[in-house]
Amino acid sequence: MKAIEVVSIPVTDQEASKNFYLKFGFTLVLEAPFDQNRKWIQLALPGQSGVSITLVNWFSDMNPGSVDGFIIKTDDIHGDKADLNAQGISTGEIDETPWGLFLGVADPDGNKLSLHQL
Repeated sequence: MKAIEVVSIPVTDQEASKNFYLKFGFTLVLEAPFDQNRKWIQLALPGQSGVSITLVNWFSDMNPGSVDGFIIKTDDIHGDKADLNAQGISTGEIDETPWGLFLGVADPDGNKLSLHQL
């Protein structure tokens, strides 16, 4: 084994979720037909060559909104909060802990993302 490559994020509406993640700051890696009703939509953070996400709606055991604890590293949590809010993305308040600063964000289905700054 070498590395984590793709993390599946369960969503209801792939197009709405894709638009959210693009506004969030992800870039589109690949979008292609999966079958007649679904697409393979893969996104990554800019400059991120190893790990990406895919917006899935075909795993019966992965309910949309069930992701919790998806943590994204940042060097400027205050600037990111301002940028996300300017994009119309609601965020929580920045939480200061002994192990860093955290900022909670939910996608359209309620999947919970957290920005983390040491």
